[in-house]
Amino acid sequence: MEAQHLSMRGIGKAFSGVRVLDSVDFDLRAGEVHILAGENGAGKSTLIKILAGVHTGYDGEILLGGQPVHFRSPQHARLSGISVIHQELSLIPGMSVSDNVFLGREQTARGWVRRARQERECAELLARLGMDISPSAPAGDHPISVQQSIEIAKAMAGDARVVVMDEPTSCLAAPEVERLFALIDGLRRQGCGIIYITHKMEEIYRIADRITVLRDGRKIGTAAACDLPAEQLVQWMVGKPLEAQFSRTIAAPGPVRLEVRDFSVPDPAGLPRPKVDRVSFQARAGEIIGIGGLQGSGGSELLAGLFGAYGGRVSGEVLLDGIPAAVRRPAAAIRQGVALLTNDRKTTGLVLGMSITRNMTLASLPRYSPGGWLLPAREQDRAREHAEQFGLRAATLTQPVETLSGGNQQKVVLAKWLDTNPRVLLLDEPTRGVDVGAKHEIYELMNQWTAAGITLLLITSEMPELLAMSDRILVLYQGRILREFGRGEATQESVLAAAMGRGEGERKC
Repeated sequence: MEAQHLSMRGIGKAFSGVRVLDSVDFDLRAGEVHILAGENGAGKSTLIKILAGVHTGYDGEILLGGQPVHFRSPQHARLSGISVIHQELSLIPGMSVSDNVFLGREQTARGWVRRARQERECAELLARLGMDISPSAPAGDHPISVQQSIEIAKAMAGDARVVVMDEPTSCLAAPEVERLFALIDGLRRQGCGIIYITHKMEEIYRIADRITVLRDGRKIGTAAACDLPAEQLVQWMVGKPLEAQFSRTIAAPGPVRLEVRDFSVPDPAGLPRPKVDRVSFQARAGEIIGIGGLQGSGGSELLAGLFGAYGGRVSGEVLLDGIPAAVRRPAAAIRQGVALLTNDRKTTGLVLGMSITRNMTLASLPRYSPGGWLLPAREQDRAREHAEQFGLRAATLTQPVETLSGGNQQKVVLAKWLDTNPRVLLLDEPTRGVDVGAKHEIYELMNQWTAAGITLLLITSEMPELLAMSDRILVLYQGRILREFGRGEATQESVLAAAMGRGEGERKC
C-alpha cells in the first residue's frame, strides 16, 4: 500500500486570468481509496481534467509510477492507465456492452474487429465483477447501476492503474451502493489506486483510506480518514464550522394546498403494472412531504405526472387550494403554480449553452416580454436579484451556465422555478451532486419557502436528509403508498423496511 502510484506536484491552472488551482499537491498509493473533497468550485474537477488529459496547459508536474508524464489528450491518459468514470456516464446506449468496454482499444485483425474475442474477454471481465449480463446486449438496456459496472469493466479492460470515480452513487439505491463498494474493494485488492469524489459523509468514512480537501483552488490538507473527524472535515471544506447539518424550521402548516386522489401513471415502457398506482394524499401550505422508496418505486414518475409530463395518460384528480387543476401539460402546471426540479439538471433542468440569466427566466419569459417583446433590462435585474438571494458564485450572469460548478448550476435551476411564483414545488433530488456547504444553503432556502407558504414534495436518496427535512414521509412500494410517517416517527430502518414491501397496511391516514 505504500508504493507511490501517482504524484501531482505544484499543479496550477488559470482561466482568463482567474486562478482556479494554486500549487496543489496530490498523491495516490497503490491499492488505496483516496477521497478528493471540497465544495463545488474548489478545483476538484479541474485537477481531475488535468490528470485525464483534458487540460494540457498547466503548471507543475505529474509522475506516474515514478516517471514524469504530460498527457496530451484523454486518449493518451487512458492508454497510460488513467480511467475516469464520470457522474454522467459515457457509455453509448445503442452499442453492445462489449463494444462499449473495448471502445477505442478494439480487438482487431487486418482491420476487422474480432467481435467473438471481444465478447469472450468482456464476459470474463464481467464475471470478475460478479455480473451476469450478455456482452452482446445494448448497454442502454440496463439500469444505471449496471451501466456503472460496465464503466468499471471498461476501466479494467484498459489495465487501469488509476481509476477516478466522480459521484458514482448519485443515481444508485442502497443495495446498488453496496454492490459498487464491493467492486471497489476488488479493484483495490488488485493494486489499483482509486480517486473517489463524493459529498456524502457516510460514504467518505465507509471506504476512504485518506482524504484530501481543496478549497478555493488550494490544498487545505491531507489526512488518514481515521484521524480526521467529520466536524474537522467540514470545517476544512467550507472554512468555518457549520451549524447542525439539517435545520428544519418547524412551523404550523396552513390549509390543504395540494390534494391528490387515486392518481395513476402508466409504465412508460408499456408494461401492465402502472408506475404510480392509485395514489392519494394531501399536502398543506408550508409543509414538506418526503417521498421515500427504492429506485423504481414510482417517486420520480409521481412528481413528473403531477407536473403534466405524461399528458393525458395519467388518471385521477389533482386539486390545488380545493379547486380541480388540469395539469396535463407542463405549461398548464406552471400557470397553476406547480414547478418541478428534476433529478438530472444537465439534461432536463438547464440549457447548458445559454446564459445564467436566460436559464433563470426561461420558465417565466412572458413576464419579461409584454406584447411579445423581450425586455432584457427587466430580465437582467431579476436575474441579479436571484443571484444575490441564492449566493450564486459566477463572474458574470452572461456566461454560459455550463461553466458553473454543480452546486451553482443547481441554484440556477432552483431560481428558475422560484421565478414562476409556485404554490407547489416538486423537488426530485435537490441536493444531488452538491457539496456540503451548498446543501446547507438549499436546506435554508427550503425553510424560507415553506415559511412563505409554498408546499414542497421532496425526493432524496440520502436517508438522513429525508428524515430530518420532512414533516411527513410517504413511502412508495411498487407505485403505491405503503406507509405514512409523521415527523419523528420514522427511522432509517422503518423507512427501508417499508420501501422493501414490509409493513403492508400500516399507513396512518
